[in-house]
Amino acid sequence: MAVTFRKSIRILPGVRLNLARRSWSVTLGGGRGPRRTISSTGRRTTSMNLPGPFGYRRSRSRKRR
Repeated sequence: MAVTFRKSIRILPGVRLNLARRSWSVTLGGGRGPRRTISSTGRRTTSMNLPGPFGYRRSRSRKRR
C-alpha cells in the first residue's frame, strides 16, 4: 500500500493552496462556477461541474524545451 500526502488550505474565499509531497498548486473559483488550477509542475486545469452526474475538465501541460 502506498503512502500519500495531500493537504488543502483555504487562503481566501474561492482560493485554495493545495500541498502534496512533490508539488503544490493554487485553485481559483469553485462552488457552482468554473474552477482553475495552476500547479508548480506547469499543469493548468480548468474544470466545472455540470448538472447531474456530468462534468467538464481540460488539462494542459507546460511544454519543456
